[in-house]
Amino acid sequence: MRQLQLSKAFTLIEAGPVVLVTTHDGQKDNIMTISWTMVLDFTPLFAIATGAWNHSFLALQQTRECVIAIPTVDLLDTVVGIGTCSGADTDKFARFGLTPVQGKVVRPPLIKECLANIECKVIDMIKKHNIVVLEGVAAYLDTARKEKRTVHAVGDGTFIVDGHSIDRREMMASKIPSGV
Repeated sequence: MRQLQLSKAFTLIEAGPVVLVTTHDGQKDNIMTISWTMVLDFTPLFAIATGAWNHSFLALQQTRECVIAIPTVDLLDTVVGIGTCSGADTDKFARFGLTPVQGKVVRPPLIKECLANIECKVIDMIKKHNIVVLEGVAAYLDTARKEKRTVHAVGDGTFIVDGHSIDRREMMASKIPSGV
């Protein structure tokens, strides 16, 4: 093996998938692209890494609610575009031709064009590490959507696309909660 620059080590264990997070600041909806996400356990707890550098962060802090929208590979250029402009001066729903859909629990909208959407409440903010802990309060999946492959950011401007699934449910049955 050859040594890798420590500053590039994060590209080896990128979390995933890349998601879109919608917020509402009391005046307007916004969307931010988040590439550092994770599931915390089998309950509906999630974490995203974000901070004041994102225009949506203030709305997230103040309203303590958002929607995690899960895009698929066919939306990659839209996802990158959303992540490279600011909601401070851009209506991202209009600019990228996305359809906001009112959820049932939180004010920020779902994104119709995404494979799935999870309405969330902020339950913790770990400022030292820019981590926002979210509890899912409602979830939706577009089962009619043909494209289901999600994308994962490597962190250097490249992405990995999900491939085929390998089933090991029988081997893991003792570790998977009932109903999953």
